[in-house]
Amino acid sequence: MGLLTYACALFALQLIQLPGFLGVSWDSWWTYDGISGPAFWGLINPEWSLCNKGRRQSPVNLEPQRLLFDPNLRPLHIDKHRISGTIANTGHSIIFTVDNDTIYNSYGSISSMSSSSLNNMQISNQIPVNLTGGPLSYRYRFHEIHIHYGLHDQFGSEHSVEGYTFPAEIQIFGYNSQLYTNYSDAVYRAQGIVAVSVLLQLGDLSNPELRMLTDQLDKIRFGGDETPVKRLSVRGLLPDTEHYMTYEGSTTSPSCHETVTWIVLNKPIYITKQQLHALRRLMQGAPDHPKAPLGNNFRPPQPLLHRPVRTNIDFRSKQPGKACPTMYKEVHYKANTWKQH
Repeated sequence: MGLLTYACALFALQLIQLPGFLGVSWDSWWTYDGISGPAFWGLINPEWSLCNKGRRQSPVNLEPQRLLFDPNLRPLHIDKHRISGTIANTGHSIIFTVDNDTIYNSYGSISSMSSSSLNNMQISNQIPVNLTGGPLSYRYRFHEIHIHYGLHDQFGSEHSVEGYTFPAEIQIFGYNSQLYTNYSDAVYRAQGIVAVSVLLQLGDLSNPELRMLTDQLDKIRFGGDETPVKRLSVRGLLPDTEHYMTYEGSTTSPSCHETVTWIVLNKPIYITKQQLHALRRLMQGAPDHPKAPLGNNFRPPQPLLHRPVRTNIDFRSKQPGKACPTMYKEVHYKANTWKQH
């Protein structure tokens, strides 16, 4: 960190501590760039110290040659049935939140939702969508979806593979419903959260469930806007694969809690240029003060340090008489951009 940048951070901290700044909400303060960006989340607010000091932070760059095959990893299962909820422009991201008994998003805030939406969420009685299997030891209840994307095609995803970034990334969050009562409780606790990462690649044909979300973007162009979404299939957002990579990490926004089991699927789904254009038209602020475009809402990759990244992608032995899967030194995992042809 340069001296000038550090001085700016100290100046910002002094400003925030002045009486005139006491009314500033931390939730509205942080952004994805500049002196309120990721490099300063943990420096400015002591309650977010994990963002700078944590050693199990997310996202990460996944290096194929460092993957460890784990034969005990099971296929991931997400319930098929459809659900209803609300898609909102929070000023930080696009978030779809299910209508159920949990009213807190992963930022720990309900400020972006109207009172009518909160009432609807509290009285909703729909069957929850559960996430089980994979590396999970517990049952997790689906809570929300985040969409991260770039203002240019070369970047936008939070996770990368061998340094390659995708134009966008969907993150499906659930909380441990066997140990905790809601998301806002689980996000602070061990084994509290699961996050399924679905990388998005440019293509001519889009995922149908993704279209259900992007068709609503004109209604949530500004920060604070929200609109209902009916009968969304969370499972329908997944690519056709049982293969994934998994590691222990954190939420990718403040307070960067290290309570997340990440599952990064091995294939992308596809998003069209038109859908990306619609995303890039969204703004952070209200119509009278739109601020900046909402895009580029991704945190840079964090050090993996000594964390293992396990996978269920197996090299099957082709030698006669060999029944067990084997890893050979002369073979290794390799990244694929999954361009749509």
